[in-house]
This record gives sequence, structure tokens and C-alpha cells, in this order.
Amino acid sequence: MNKRSLFFLALVCFSLNVLSGPAPKVKYWIQLKNKTGTPYTINNPSVFLTPQSISRRTTYNIPVNQTDLPVTPAYIQQIEAINHVQVLYASKWLNSLVISVDSSAVAMQALSAIKSLSFVLDTTKAKKMKLNKFPSINQFDLASRELNESNISAKYKYGMGTGQAYQLEVQCLHETGYRGQGMVIAVCDVGFNDVNTGSMFDSIRNSNGILGTRDFVAGGTNAYQGGSHGTMVFTCLAANSPGIMIGTAPKAKYWLFRTEDGGSETLVEEYNWVRAAEFADSVGVDMITTSLGYTTFDNPAQNHTYATLNGRTAPMSIAANLAARKGIFVLNAAGNEGTSNWKYISVPADADSICTVGAVDTTGAVAAFSSVGPTADGRIKPDLQACGVRAWVSSDGSNIFPGNGTSFATPVLAGAVACFWQKNRSFNNIRILDTLKKGASNGKTPNNIRGWGIPKLCNGITSINTIQANTNFDFNAYASQSEGVIKINFTNKVIEAFQITIRDITGKIILTNYYTTNESQIELSDINLVPGLYLIQVQTSKGVKTKKLLKL
Repeated sequence: MNKRSLFFLALVCFSLNVLSGPAPKVKYWIQLKNKTGTPYTINNPSVFLTPQSISRRTTYNIPVNQTDLPVTPAYIQQIEAINHVQVLYASKWLNSLVISVDSSAVAMQALSAIKSLSFVLDTTKAKKMKLNKFPSINQFDLASRELNESNISAKYKYGMGTGQAYQLEVQCLHETGYRGQGMVIAVCDVGFNDVNTGSMFDSIRNSNGILGTRDFVAGGTNAYQGGSHGTMVFTCLAANSPGIMIGTAPKAKYWLFRTEDGGSETLVEEYNWVRAAEFADSVGVDMITTSLGYTTFDNPAQNHTYATLNGRTAPMSIAANLAARKGIFVLNAAGNEGTSNWKYISVPADADSICTVGAVDTTGAVAAFSSVGPTADGRIKPDLQACGVRAWVSSDGSNIFPGNGTSFATPVLAGAVACFWQKNRSFNNIRILDTLKKGASNGKTPNNIRGWGIPKLCNGITSINTIQANTNFDFNAYASQSEGVIKINFTNKVIEAFQITIRDITGKIILTNYYTTNESQIELSDINLVPGLYLIQVQTSKGVKTKKLLKL
């Protein structure tokens, strides 16, 4: 479901249609300046994070930081004390609130009172978004390209899902026991009708493979409503009907989140995803997979510009990057705009630390509808590809049919990644993505149509892992006082992908970011370090090293 993203607004207002009552309520997004006065501390994360979430951070050496702290309770109380205002929910990552005001007639008065509070930023009016359709199956005539499943002798009887599974070589992992056991995946979508009753999902239900559901649209815990798009997505992951359809991670554990409201198109859906991602982090998921995106508005004058596709503007993209920095492997559909005037990826597919997924058929031919890159700041997108042309799905949990869209390529790949990560649990999420890119079909010549291509989970990956395990790297870094930059020199010329984290001597993170380059030197600009001693950590697929950095 593709929509044009919105700017990251300080305070966003959008209308909510109410079917009953003479005065419709209005929602606003309140962006806060800080978390001053919070009773929480990063030294005691068990108060606001579950043991599973803390365990992920501990395993992959990810420090708890200010974004993990809940919104300051006193701020919430002061806003909720204003007449006609109700606080609906808060985002700790974006340090913001969504409120409901009783009616438009009292909105100005309420907003004026809110803006007078010293911890609140300014107000900006929101834009309404448009939901675009997914490509039609009849649009393509690719029968001659389909994999001849009758020629495959499979130990695992994938049925109609054979082509999409074998393309990624996931059967190699399944047949050696890696089927997603121990991996926890959050799925965000419009709804999961019939997942709780369909025969295709009886195995995952009977094994308590669905850990829980949440409805971030209507509230409550019932995500088995709202539509069947999530059901189709879930088929690619968790279906387990031998000889008919088997998903790519049939033994994983799942959280199902309804974040998209199929009946309206407003910024609240983007914010629902942020809430879901924060919840997913708090309960300790390993992965988040989403087949939603935001690209266009109803009013052309309000259209999102390509210049903002930089991973740092749209709320959903900011949150996706934060999720990745907290150790979660995030996948998002590239979008289905390849044949439109827009043609580019959608939000949050522009986020720099996530895996943006493009669509191909089972022969590897790129789907014409699959959105392309680059991002506005020049990064290659998509990252990887999987089958999204005539991918086999179910909308009722019982009957299957072929469907088109990067919506289906994404969960097909997500399940395969879960099995690969299960086999390589010592790798963090960044190393998993980097390893898959290097071993993919276009790994040596990535571009903005294919990205790094189709990952191959058997051929080539073993040799890559062996090289990585036996190859060291080193670097030196210094802060140039005259140029105002930090320069990092690698002794091993080909590092390609790495994460850099700079901390002060108290452990506070000053910078954390992911980079891709084969240069022997990089420069970090616009980092305002006061004179003092810092620690700079470089984490690559070849290892992790930390060194001291002195700023004079």
C-alpha cells in the first residue's frame, strides 16, 4: 500500500472522521523538545524494557540510550490536564504524543494552551495521504518464466511455493534443521483476517507460534480484522501445508500488528507503525517485516518531494532506522511505483539501516512495477530482491493463488533471513544484511534497479563467512581541528559496510550510523565535539574494534 510520505513535523494535525456525534474529534501530533525530569534512567532499563529486549542489546553490545526512555510522565499529565484534550498514546523514540481534541471548535483554544508549554514545539498542519493500488495479476504474462516445479525433487514439499523458496535456496537451511526456530518476527500490516482459523496456519497456531496480536488502529489485541493483505503476507512466512504451500520460516514465532487503516489515509497510520515498532522492540523481537509504504497525497500541491527521501525526514523512516540501531533486522517493501511517474521507493524504504526489498519473478527477471532508487542522498536502493511476481499467497488461510507486489517479495525474503540468522546467531543484524548482500546475485555490481540482487543462502555464503571469520581489519582515527571533521583510515582497503559509533567517556552515544564504501578513508563532518576524550567503535562483518579519539 503505497503513499507519499510527509515531512517530520513538529506538531501535526489531521482530521478524523467520526460516524456518530455532531462534533467530530480531531487528532494532533505533539512533538516534545526533551525528556527533562523523567523518573527513568538508562542505568535501570528493566523498568521500561522486557528481559528479551535487554537480552538482544546485551548479546549485540547495544547500549540503552535516551531514545529508550519513555516520554516524561509530567509532560503527558500537563497536556492531558488541558480542557477538551485526551492523550491517546506516546512515542518514546520520537519523543512525541498523539492527542484527541473534542472538536474543531475548541481546537484553537486547546492548541494555544499546549503551545504555551515550554517543552512543546510549534504546530504545523498535516496533509492527507492517498492509498495506491497494488499491481494487477493480469498485468503480466510471465507463465513461460515460471520455475518448472515438477523437475524439483524436494525433501520439503513446498507445493506452489517451491519457486519462491528455491530461488533463495532456503530449502538448504530447512533441510538442515533451520526453519526459524527461536526467531521472533513482527509483521505489520492492514489486517490478518482468517489467520486465527485458516487451515494453512494450523501448525503455527497449534505450536503457539503466534505470541500475540495488537490492533494499533482501533485499539485492543485483535489483529484478525481490517483486511486480508496481512493474511497474504503471512502466508509467505508461516504457511505450513506440505504439498500445497510452505512459507520460508514455518517454525519461527510471530507478533501480528495491525497498523494500517484500509478505510482512511492519514498520517496516523505512519505513527501507528512507529508505535508498533517500539512495542516490538520492547518485547524483544529479532525482526520486523512490513509491506506498507507512503508515497503520494490526494492534493498534488502537497506531494512529498524526492529531496526528502533521505531516511531522516519521515517519522516512519526515522523510527525504522532507530529499530535497526537497536539490533532489529527491519525489512520493508520497496513499493510498486516502478511504472509510474514517481517510480522511486517509498517511506520507510529510504531508511539507511534497513533491508529494502524489490520484486523479481522466479527466473530473476525484475518486475517492472518494482520501485527503484537511489535515495535523495545517493544511496543504492533496493537492497535485496525476492519473488514478488506470481508469488503464492492466501487471503483466507485455506486457498492459494498467485499475487504480485513487493508486498510479497518482502515476507518471502524475511522468512529466509530468519533461518539464515538462526544459523548465524553470533552475527548482529548489520552483519547479516552485509553478508547477504555480498553473496547475492548482483553483489559485485549493485545498482538502483536490482540493488545487490537475490541472496543465495547456500552457494557462496559459506565461503564468505569463512573469509570474514579469518580476516582482521584495523583503523586509526583523528579529529581535525582546522577542518572540523573526523577522519578514519582503514588499514584494510576493502571494508565495504560498517557501523561507526562515537561515545564520550561516560558512555553516552554522540553518533551512530551505518556506512557503505570501499574507500580506505572516510570523513565524518558536522559533528560538534567539545574538546575531550572519546571512544570510536567501528563494527564490520570482519569484527569490531574500539579506539580512543582525542579532540583538542
